[in-house]
Amino acid sequence: MTVCEYKPGLEGIPAKQSSISFVDGHQGILEYRGIQIEELAKHGSFLETAYLLIWGTLPSQEELTDFEREIRYHRRLKYRIRDMMKCFPESGHPMDALQACAAALGLFYSRRALDDPAYIRAAVVRLLAKLPTMVAAFQLMRKGNDPVQPRDDLDYAANFLYMLNEREPDPLAARVFDVCLTLHAEHTINASTFSAMVTASTLTDPYAVVASAVGTLAGPLHGGANEEVITMLEEIGSVDNVVPYLDGCIAQKTKIMGFGHRVYKVKDPRATILQSLAEQLFEKFGADEYYDVALELERVVSDRLGHKGIYPNVDFYSGLVYRKLGIPTDLFTPIFAIARVAGWLAHWKEQLSENRIFRPTQIYTGTHGEPYIPIGERQNADDQDQLTGLITE
Repeated sequence: MTVCEYKPGLEGIPAKQSSISFVDGHQGILEYRGIQIEELAKHGSFLETAYLLIWGTLPSQEELTDFEREIRYHRRLKYRIRDMMKCFPESGHPMDALQACAAALGLFYSRRALDDPAYIRAAVVRLLAKLPTMVAAFQLMRKGNDPVQPRDDLDYAANFLYMLNEREPDPLAARVFDVCLTLHAEHTINASTFSAMVTASTLTDPYAVVASAVGTLAGPLHGGANEEVITMLEEIGSVDNVVPYLDGCIAQKTKIMGFGHRVYKVKDPRATILQSLAEQLFEKFGADEYYDVALELERVVSDRLGHKGIYPNVDFYSGLVYRKLGIPTDLFTPIFAIARVAGWLAHWKEQLSENRIFRPTQIYTGTHGEPYIPIGERQNADDQDQLTGLITE
């Protein structure tokens, strides 16, 4: 019998072979299909990046134009999905709404032809096109307003910002948001991507795959961390409070949101780009009151914890960027999902090419040969604990 070594969280255990993205956590390198993230952020667009991730090559001008045209055509939602969203509680989190809506798409596009390239392309287009519309629609509906219809004359990023408030965004704001989507599009086998892969391995439909990934992304240790960063900066309040706050975190061994990464042992390259984007926005539209707090916190954490490989990750500056774009805090993680769906779909498509259902094993730590006790002879657990305590004393 082979004895398996237990690794909590499967840390460091390869789950698949992939050519989609690459991370070197010690050098601070992130590549999509071999292209460094800095190059894609500077020269590319989100939809160009999504095409690269999903189909493996940068599109020609004709291919990109066709792809963008298909996505513009499919931005609108079925009225029944809108009606369903109207029944969601106003207090519900947008990530829960997005997960429900992504799953509901499978009801309307139930044909499952996973060996048909046309079916795969149609699913990719629908999910990329409709998730932003869902997020924007829920934001308005929970305030009692009708959703804003997409505009076919606006590009992907500009259209989302328009649907949030029915105002055409400043070109700089639209470009910054597009870069944010590119930065969040893919990051190897993280928790939500692994969730997507496990679901995909059962050969269910892509809408269920994305819904499962959205549910995983919602957790505060994954996509929800960018919301927690803003809460933390507000709690700190001023530069003078940075050191006392950090001292408290270290003493209580609590996590400092936006810092540290399972892979990166240097500053996340996406954090560096996001910091630059934030400064561009602040220069044009005015500084964020918490930016100085963030800078001081980064300085102090790097000085005191940098030797442990704890530096800003992608979540640390993204929230400040989204705040300056006028995006509510609880939409930060749904926006992460809008971007990451490109990576999820890339891994879904790659999984289909050589599929084997995931079936990990376990290390059993329980007992054996326990007797069945008739129900009339069983004691409540609390009573048993009290009895054990009395005997011990």
